[in-house]
Amino acid sequence: MTETAASSEYLEKRQLRKGTAGWVLLAGLGVSYVISGDYAGWNAGLLEGGFGGLLIAAVVIAAMYLAMVLGMAEMSSALPAAGGGYTFARRALGPWGGFATGTAILIEYAIAPAAIATFIGGYVESLDLFGISDGWWVYLAVYVIFIGIHLVGAGEALKAMFVITAIALVGLVIFGIAAISHFDAALLTDIAPDADAAGSSDFLPFGYLGVWSAIPFAIWFFLAIEGVPLAAEEAENPEKNVPRGIIAAMGVLLLTGALVLFMATGALGAQGVGESVNPLVDAIDGTAATVVNYVGLAGLIASFFSIMYAYSRQLFALSRAGYLPRALSVTNTRKAPTWALIIPGIIGFALTFTGEGAILLNMAVFGAALSYVLMMVSHIVLRVREPDMHRPYRTPGGIATTGFALVIAVVSVIATFLVDTTAALWCLVAFVAFMAYFGLYSRKHLVANSPDEEFAMLAAAESDVG
Repeated sequence: MTETAASSEYLEKRQLRKGTAGWVLLAGLGVSYVISGDYAGWNAGLLEGGFGGLLIAAVVIAAMYLAMVLGMAEMSSALPAAGGGYTFARRALGPWGGFATGTAILIEYAIAPAAIATFIGGYVESLDLFGISDGWWVYLAVYVIFIGIHLVGAGEALKAMFVITAIALVGLVIFGIAAISHFDAALLTDIAPDADAAGSSDFLPFGYLGVWSAIPFAIWFFLAIEGVPLAAEEAENPEKNVPRGIIAAMGVLLLTGALVLFMATGALGAQGVGESVNPLVDAIDGTAATVVNYVGLAGLIASFFSIMYAYSRQLFALSRAGYLPRALSVTNTRKAPTWALIIPGIIGFALTFTGEGAILLNMAVFGAALSYVLMMVSHIVLRVREPDMHRPYRTPGGIATTGFALVIAVVSVIATFLVDTTAALWCLVAFVAFMAYFGLYSRKHLVANSPDEEFAMLAAAESDVG
């Protein structure tokens, strides 16, 4: 590996705006990343595992995310930089591990907006907004509009995301109240059991394997919350506010995930919800359904908007450190990374033409689950190798907590191959291509005085002194 120091001019062109967010805005960012998953996407898991299979998968995945969030809160308090998971893994696992983690996160964040855009297109068409019947106009519009807002600056973008997310949360409350009068516990298990599936029953119509197949869809309840630490360089007092923000966001998402899983399924039935493209609206009727339909669009937009923020900061950090082409990390006069916003947007827009939201969802989950494996390994390695590292926040349970998350994350990676082997293999091919680029070229052109590399060199220096 070869590292060279960049000039002060190089780093001045790659600066983010400091102090733009406290813990409340960071918590809003965490909820914003994920809230679209409450409105659409998760429900397809009912067709894979039935209500029982998706419920068990959701409980296990919720426990994994809670454990992972507690581990990430510790690492973000110790290493507050825009690289998030990549920064943690770079310190713990070296350049190869850092780049592998950053690449997995990029796969997740580049593909997830494309999946959400297809859901937005479906909502717009169902609402008959502007007479649009062809989704690609919607995809283009949302990419152009929201990339434009992000280019104005992080503070403005985070505040806009917070407002949109608040509207989406109000929509979930309205849905929950409206669904009470439609709820029938018998509808939770209205999918006929598959007699050929091992362990099949009314509760588990597709047997034990259905639980495993439902895991990628259970992940949609929480997917991308791990992006909160990517705002560290733009946060006020990141050592305290990033852990507070990500833990608060997780608490909100546990409540909203449970609400939609039980109330939507119990109001419409597992079969009907599983087949629906607009499950919350289809589960209720009247004025409430109309309101939730429009507000659901806000929820999808909130996640789409916020994940753009996440992919741009991850790409910015990798580019600034030389892992990816350095031009991608140049910021504009508003301190927003221009090309790091635009290039993944172009890729995501191209992916929307597949029109396969469920397949894109599974591909995003593959990248996410792989990054979780690497981040939890990083936490364990840092606890063992650097027990005296300054940690303003410490994970309850230590490596036992993140060890549990690691095991479930490995299971989740395997589950993506069960749901759609082809989609998972394509992601694996993309991951290998990125690693080949690093091995053949970029590892010889790293920037030694970028923040993430400085964190790693500081660790090496402290080890030498010790």
